[in-house]
Amino acid sequence: MAMAGRIRSSLPLFTKALRSDSLSAHRSALALTDSQFSRNYAAATGQKEERVKVPLALFGGSGNYASALYIAAVRTNSVDKVETELLDLVEAIKRSPTFAQFTRDHSVPAKTRVKAIQEIAGGAKFSEITKNFLVVLAENGRLRNIDSIAKRFGDLTMAYKGEVKAIVTTVIALPPEEEKELKETLQDIIGRGKKVKVEQKIDPSILGGLVVEFGQKVFDMSIKTRARQMERFLREPANLGNL
Repeated sequence: MAMAGRIRSSLPLFTKALRSDSLSAHRSALALTDSQFSRNYAAATGQKEERVKVPLALFGGSGNYASALYIAAVRTNSVDKVETELLDLVEAIKRSPTFAQFTRDHSVPAKTRVKAIQEIAGGAKFSEITKNFLVVLAENGRLRNIDSIAKRFGDLTMAYKGEVKAIVTTVIALPPEEEKELKETLQDIIGRGKKVKVEQKIDPSILGGLVVEFGQKVFDMSIKTRARQMERFLREPANLGNL
């Protein structure tokens, strides 16, 4: 992905920014609390105030940040772009141990965190919404939560688009024809007005069959679960009373 490549190319600038400041400096105070951020970030983007309804009620620090970013993204008609940028950043963090350590290190001064994230966001050509959001995370020492924030933001964008994620776990990837058939079946279950988005997950430990999770429902048709059920059945004492 081109954007992911731009992020990787910006990592040397990030390392330089880290080294340019003394890491022995004291960590600055948090700029905003989570609740203050949730209330103020969207307005701070400079966009005309308009009422935006968040499609899901999210809780906790990551939920507050994701909700605030969602409101700002809707107001600027940039929901898809912001989501892509967040996911690319998360992927870059996973690929770079130095970057990952930086996001988790509480000893790095806020000034250094902000400078580094500005270098990365600028090199990756992120939108102003995403760039400003990452700067606030850096100021508040919340870069370590970017993965969970991105996931919560993804939940909001799916609800915004009327999508329902179905996680399908198998031993090997489903062939396109079987995936299509499963998607159609799930669509019939969910009904009209919602669109199924299938996410495949590989887990050899289930031994065979499949596990389907969507909404609050779990359909476990794995060989592993069937084997456990059979084992429990065989261990039960036989009822000879009716013989």
